[in-house]
Amino acid sequence: MDSLQRAKRTVQAYNAAMESATPDTLRDTLLSHTTDSYRWRGSYTFREQADAAAASAAFWLPLASSLAHLQRREDIFIAGENVYGEPGEIWVMSMGHFMGLFDAPFLGIPPTGRMATLRYAEFSRVEGDRIAETGLFIDLIGLMEQAGVNPLPPATGVHFTYPGPRGHDGLCVEPQDPAEADKTLAVLERMVEDLRALNESGSMGCPPEVLAQSWTDDMIWYGPAGIGASYTIERYQQQHQLPFRSQLGDKKFEGHVCRFAEGKFACFFGWPNLSNTPLGGWLGLPGGRVNASMQVVDVYRREGDKLAENWVIIDLPWWLEQQGLDVLARNRALQPPSS
Repeated sequence: MDSLQRAKRTVQAYNAAMESATPDTLRDTLLSHTTDSYRWRGSYTFREQADAAAASAAFWLPLASSLAHLQRREDIFIAGENVYGEPGEIWVMSMGHFMGLFDAPFLGIPPTGRMATLRYAEFSRVEGDRIAETGLFIDLIGLMEQAGVNPLPPATGVHFTYPGPRGHDGLCVEPQDPAEADKTLAVLERMVEDLRALNESGSMGCPPEVLAQSWTDDMIWYGPAGIGASYTIERYQQQHQLPFRSQLGDKKFEGHVCRFAEGKFACFFGWPNLSNTPLGGWLGLPGGRVNASMQVVDVYRREGDKLAENWVIIDLPWWLEQQGLDVLARNRALQPPSS
């Protein structure tokens, strides 16, 4: 079994064990699947946790206590060697939704007593048969919407429980052709370089022909709650890209922690990916002129020689916190007074 397959088996065992764990056993379960020097990074308000015990207390225990009968509903599962890492540095990425019965508050978000889904992307760096590092990102505002306490103005796109890949082939449990991964990375690199060149030029727009070099005409962009999803290049530009480019200034690419591909899928995350300054209008909010960093996850599906689908999580609560807007405090303020 090669290194990618061993890493997949390690993460699969971790996923199964965490889903079977109870609030009383979560801490020991996480400890048993991670290294002594384990590092955990995640969305606001969790940010960085020093070790597995801290990650369990900060994130996993509150989540499992809020979403009863918690399940991991996985849509994409891939592994690969990190483009930015040392030779042999292997990461595994799992993306989909956590699902459960929203029976208790989560970070002050009121429960609904109904099913709820929480979109996630989890990156795991594997050493031997243990996980050494995690990047776990969730769409917190998406859960707020389900609870009826959306802290933001109406989105330009549409947010819903997003589907997995059109071909239902995102769970790459078996080995994939390395040549296909090379093709996917080449398209991804071309797209990233096109955007980097736009940022460095100072351009606040983007001609559609630039996108058409690396995207299919019927592309789908599954953005975070607060922005929403868009379909086709034309609507993607109208509903996300052009507002993002024209209403945020000082855009600077900061790099990625990891980037890899397997088969026709690829992914990356940064800490942070980029920085920018709101000029006014983005997310329906006024400009604060505060330069802030963004943590972003991108997961891609390639079709032929172009990208066709893109699942994106932007840690908007963290970006907004840097602007002085605490969405969790706003969420509490939107709730009716207790009787």
